[in-house]
Amino acid sequence: MVVLRSESELRLMKEAGKISGEALALAGSMVKPGVSTGEIDDAVRKFIISRGAKPNFLGYAGYPASCCISINNEIIHGIPSKKRIIKEGDIVSIDVGAIKNGYNGDNAATFPAGKISPEAEKLLSVTKECLRRGIEAAKSGNRLGDIGFAVQSYAEENGFSVVRKYVGHGIGEDMHESPDVPNYGKAGTGLRLMPGMMIAIEPMINAGSYEVNDNHADGWLVTTADGSLSAHFEHTVAITKSGNVVLTQI
Repeated sequence: MVVLRSESELRLMKEAGKISGEALALAGSMVKPGVSTGEIDDAVRKFIISRGAKPNFLGYAGYPASCCISINNEIIHGIPSKKRIIKEGDIVSIDVGAIKNGYNGDNAATFPAGKISPEAEKLLSVTKECLRRGIEAAKSGNRLGDIGFAVQSYAEENGFSVVRKYVGHGIGEDMHESPDVPNYGKAGTGLRLMPGMMIAIEPMINAGSYEVNDNHADGWLVTTADGSLSAHFEHTVAITKSGNVVLTQI
């Protein structure tokens, strides 16, 4: 069931979104060769708690960390570790969120570690633009398929592919709510977007095939099936009568 949120709930969502956005910015500022993903996770957890919120990933379905940090061919759900050291040329996807006053924020971005390859630079640029176009399509009266089409068409025009198995989602009192928000689709199809809807739009774009491998020993990590690079950008977005509001923008 899709829940339409009130103005007072939107205000609470903005607060959670701001903390989530600031936590992601902090994490991104730490992405440098020689830094461990565990160090970033520790800093994110301490920051979110300092803002009177809780990391909503920590303990979610048993997840053991405060953010997901996925490197190079890892798409999502990489578990941070003090033993995982970021290297020159890596692209590092960080997904993080906060819950405050009972409402959730959720956002992600992929950051370069030092000098990265031209292919990686293009992938990051295209994926970020896919998110922008998806957000632009997320307005009252449009349909979910318009968001997916905006993301998919731009990614494929640039020679990349869109992950099908994992998608964006509704968000509110739970981090993952209805509806699913695919990053692929046909314009003019799907659920109609209405004021009060809160959704997380999160393109996951691969340099190679869209096929994934989620059969890893830790039960969480998802990688590209062909070993190609992957990038991930996400914002929490509110649909309102006067347009959309990006709640995790800082």
